[in-house]
Amino acid sequence: MPIEIEQPAVELSKIAVSETHGEDSPYFAGWKAYDENPYDELCNPSGVIQMGLAENQVSFDMLEEYLEQNSEAASCGNKSSGFRDNALFQDYHGLQSFRKAMASFMEQIRGGRAKFNPDRVVLTAGATAANELLTFILADPGDALLVPTPYYPGFDRDLRWRTGVKIVPIHCDSSNNFQITPQALEAAYKKAESMNIKVRGVLITNPSNPLGATIHRSVLEQILDFVTQKNIHLVSDEIYSGSVFSPAEFVSIAEVLESRNYKDSERVHIVYSLSKDLGLPGFRVGTVYSYNDKVVTTARRMSSFTLISSQTQQLLASMLSDASFTENYIRENRERLRKRYGMIIEGLRKAGIQCLEGNAGLFCWMNLSSFLENPTWESELEIWGKIVSEVKLNISPGSSCHCSEPGWFRVCFANMSEKTLEVALQRIQDFIEQRKGN
Repeated sequence: MPIEIEQPAVELSKIAVSETHGEDSPYFAGWKAYDENPYDELCNPSGVIQMGLAENQVSFDMLEEYLEQNSEAASCGNKSSGFRDNALFQDYHGLQSFRKAMASFMEQIRGGRAKFNPDRVVLTAGATAANELLTFILADPGDALLVPTPYYPGFDRDLRWRTGVKIVPIHCDSSNNFQITPQALEAAYKKAESMNIKVRGVLITNPSNPLGATIHRSVLEQILDFVTQKNIHLVSDEIYSGSVFSPAEFVSIAEVLESRNYKDSERVHIVYSLSKDLGLPGFRVGTVYSYNDKVVTTARRMSSFTLISSQTQQLLASMLSDASFTENYIRENRERLRKRYGMIIEGLRKAGIQCLEGNAGLFCWMNLSSFLENPTWESELEIWGKIVSEVKLNISPGSSCHCSEPGWFRVCFANMSEKTLEVALQRIQDFIEQRKGN
């Protein structure tokens, strides 16, 4: 029997009692449903299939093969000095070999169309830490960042919870496939002004948003013009760039800056992570790349709170420095994701479900608005509840992503085997057929 401890009425901090963590969102509720009853092909075939978690598991075999063939990288080397070097304290600059490897990989994943200086790479424990760290640096409590909708539900936690910074949504809609427009940017800025909130920057996700689509170069140009005009910052979260099905389709903000001879680059900061491109979220490896010297210096000081273990850095420095491996991995990973994407789009089409056309990411943005009883958020949550509890699929409702229109859902397809995906698609098809019948 667990020991029950009486909870005295002692006060805690405002952060401890704050509800801005966002854990009451349907996004996290779906996770809990999966954790309590996870699907297993043999042991629990009627369990909940996890389609709410954006993990890339399609190329694990390639990573495992590399580690088997390069065991010395995983074991910190065979000499005792190698172990001691990694076991002792490392300053918050991180291993130079790893920063150089990260900068090189960031160039490679973008098709060599942008250059990155290892001295501007700041290492953090994942993109979550990188986004929060930048928020601390760019904004004061009570200030705001503009974020286009729909956006990753975790931003409500990452950007707001500990920083005290607000999120003002840039409302995008399906009339132009949820693309950001100058009008939407201006409307969000004026909304913040009307509430006497100081805007300190715009955070875009390219293409790490629920849509599974990259941002066009022309849109990036417009956003950069906007932040320059308003004298604010631009944070570009590019953690899914390696998952782009066609490398030429992804345009990094770094490319735009190079084409402008780095004019206004001091206001631009890039977040990048290996969680999605290499499928290593558990390794907790992210970076802040800034063109602003003061931001780099401050970020490096603050990164002491989110250090990456030296062993992890050494292992990944070896892996990312192997050009033969990375070239093959990037090519094969994209092809596998393309195939998986085709499977889910075709499976949903058979069920009569339309999706927003995507070219990147680990998920699709599917439209169930025609299957809602009413075009309301209540109806969206009603059908979502049935999908989780009866169909046993954890997907993310658009409302948890602050979508401007009810009926849209984010569905992840790269965090399971092809066989499990087939089971999930069959469940969706059966559910829609039953819905049509009723």
